[in-house]
Amino acid sequence: MIRMHTSDSKLSDQSSCGELPAELTPEFSANERGLRGYLMPEISRRRVALAVSALTCFGAAASGTAVAAPSQTRAANYLYTSIGEFDTDAKPLLGRPDIDGVQVVVPWGMLETDKNHYDFSAVDRVVREAESRHKKVFIQVQDRFFEPPARVPRYLLVDPEYGGGVTPQLNEDGPVPGPPGSVAAQWNKNVQNRFQRLLKELAQRFDGKVDGVNLPESSVSIDVEKDTTHFTCDAYFNAELENAAYAKKVFKRSAVVQYINFWPCGWGDENGYMKRSFEFAEKHGVGVGGPDLLPYNKPHMNNAYRYLNQYRGKFPLVAMAVQEPDFEYTSPVTGKPYTKQEFIDFANDYLGADIVFWATSSPWLQQKAAQ
Repeated sequence: MIRMHTSDSKLSDQSSCGELPAELTPEFSANERGLRGYLMPEISRRRVALAVSALTCFGAAASGTAVAAPSQTRAANYLYTSIGEFDTDAKPLLGRPDIDGVQVVVPWGMLETDKNHYDFSAVDRVVREAESRHKKVFIQVQDRFFEPPARVPRYLLVDPEYGGGVTPQLNEDGPVPGPPGSVAAQWNKNVQNRFQRLLKELAQRFDGKVDGVNLPESSVSIDVEKDTTHFTCDAYFNAELENAAYAKKVFKRSAVVQYINFWPCGWGDENGYMKRSFEFAEKHGVGVGGPDLLPYNKPHMNNAYRYLNQYRGKFPLVAMAVQEPDFEYTSPVTGKPYTKQEFIDFANDYLGADIVFWATSSPWLQQKAAQ
């Protein structure tokens, strides 16, 4: 488990915004730093950040980096929802003047119902609805799942050439571990070819009609003891970048974003994956972002956030999401739940975000929009 040594007095005694003292620095055991089996993390992305509330002095990042000066540009506000909840949760909010668009998360299995049989009708309907209100659409193509079932085409699971199609993903969010999730085995070239075929079909239908497409987060917690797909960290890393490059190749007019938050097999870029992935995105004109906007959260600051800050202005698009679990976190600056303004300021001033995808449950969305 992650152990924190903090006290209110030690926080209040901080008079400068330099490196955190040892007493305020989280300690990670070897297992927590991802040194098990294939060096996979034993704790999932969300559990890491939920377990850690790294306290920092006001006006400094958790890593000791000074807060950036206010940005002159402000990120656009989009809604974030699953395709199945668009009608009930997003559609009623889409007409707000302070909302610029909507991001819908769509599982692979809904888009490809059988081999080479594609059904984009649900996405078509979202696009039509958004266009009628002069709003934009982002599509997140989902190939990994935090709980059963694996929502991928059935042929991937049963045809021998795909080697099972998916591999189990640990699900340790919250105090009680849940049933395992799954990740499509993109490191199997046959699986990856099918996923890229899906991206090509999507591009033929939606390139230039949607604002962009994003690929899911880089973080995975493979259950290596149950894996039968010949997973390796390098193979996974390479497959993710190949998919991002392919998406950029087929989507010539719509933006392409790869979510990067954590990589397996190393903490704080011990394996070089984090820096290499940002260099790759810059070289190939791929946008970047992440599924959790958590200002000054220590695990994120030690991983993707520092590179988002260092590479500001070098990507065609930066998109960050405020998803439902993010409202359970407390600010390491104030010790209180994050406010809307804290999310906005960090996204704009530190990360250089162009878009923020807001969960439809965001408290400010429950209030009447200012005219």
